[in-house]
Amino acid sequence: MDQALKEKINHAQRNELTEALIYRNIASTLPKDNDKQIMLRIAADEERHSQVWAEMTGETQNPNRLAVWWYTLISRIFGYTFAIKLMEMGEEGAQENYESVAIAYPQTRSILEDEQRHEDELVNMLDEERLRYAGSVVLGLNDALVELTGALAGLTLALHTQPNLIALSGLITGIAASLSMAASEYLATSQEADGKHPLRAAIYTGVAYIFTVAALITPYLLLENPFISLIIALTTAVIIIAIFNYYISVAKGEDFKHRFLEMSILSLSVAGFSFVIGYFIRIWLGVEV
Repeated sequence: MDQALKEKINHAQRNELTEALIYRNIASTLPKDNDKQIMLRIAADEERHSQVWAEMTGETQNPNRLAVWWYTLISRIFGYTFAIKLMEMGEEGAQENYESVAIAYPQTRSILEDEQRHEDELVNMLDEERLRYAGSVVLGLNDALVELTGALAGLTLALHTQPNLIALSGLITGIAASLSMAASEYLATSQEADGKHPLRAAIYTGVAYIFTVAALITPYLLLENPFISLIIALTTAVIIIAIFNYYISVAKGEDFKHRFLEMSILSLSVAGFSFVIGYFIRIWLGVEV
């Protein structure tokens, strides 16, 4: 066995040990027995693969402790499905590594097949609550971003000398709208037969809405210039859209670019239109604040 091939096998062995430890760490935090067993099955597969590599080289490898800590932390914050899918996204180089080894040692091709097929099948069996309610979160975020960016843009031009009044108006509007959206989501979910709990769906929608309201209103509470506050609020809206859509695109395997552009264009277009409307309404009513 040449040195280059041996290094690839050692890397593969270390990678398998690292992933096995990550899966076991995640499994230890799961309340659902089904998902816990799935994680342990994946971990067992990874450990079995590492043994195959160890037998080929006769060497022992240690897992990447930093990677174990990082993905375990990600799973605690963003959910285990997201952590696993994110980890898989970084394995393209590993797949090429397995291919080159399998050419030299055809008996190891079963490991490559496991990596490509078996683990994906198991991961797709996971049933994480936060992903089942992702639609409710999307509803809250999207509605808050579209409505509040539009409202803040209109209020900024109509009440540009009173940033605190803009913040107060936006906050009242946002809180009232969040309660309305949560109630609507409760009623809509109660009529569906998809297994989602209406109250939980309403809470996810309401919390997502309130979080967005707080993020967009904060600049008006901290800064005196409402136009700078509006720019920061719109930038914050785009950042929220990017972060959430990246999360969904990774966790659910959906297209990030399309979702991000669609939500961004919609929110910014409504904000721009509302800004112009605010100007004309102020002139029409002859209001000077």
